[in-house]
Amino acid sequence: MPASNEILELQGTVDLVNDRKILRFDQESSDKLPSRGQVAVELLQAHEGHTVVIDPDGRRGHWLALDSQGMPQLSADAGEQVQLAARVAGTWPEARIPQDLAGALDDADDLEEVWAGLTPMARWEWVRWVEATKNPSTRERRVDVSISKLRDGKRRPCCFDLSSCTDPGVSKSGKLIQ
Repeated sequence: MPASNEILELQGTVDLVNDRKILRFDQESSDKLPSRGQVAVELLQAHEGHTVVIDPDGRRGHWLALDSQGMPQLSADAGEQVQLAARVAGTWPEARIPQDLAGALDDADDLEEVWAGLTPMARWEWVRWVEATKNPSTRERRVDVSISKLRDGKRRPCCFDLSSCTDPGVSKSGKLIQ
């Protein structure tokens, strides 16, 4: 695991997956990260001041959505190599809460303090679990289960592989589309 202030030189190839621009990190870069799951990093040099979350690809590697929250604009086309300097972030950025989960949390007045008391990383895990399906009924059920589990004192969703690619727009069966 890298020291918290260690600068990580990461590189990868820009790719388009289902019309989304992503950066697929090479294996050497991915191996520098402290987890096979999501990793929050602070970008350095030209992108100083931006904290982003790098996602797992389900194949022991990682990728970065170039349209993700907090990601600065990169002027690179599909097929181009990109290098980024980063360090593991001391704190996670706040997750973008999807409308359905946000609405359920708003309706659950008793969970306001519980949700606020979760770490940003834990909130990312709840959001990721809810969003990790294309099936609307499964997603609705996950929102309901999230509320129930939070009421039962659970601080994180359980029983899903944190190293899977869970963005249904760019993955199939837990793996980033090639």
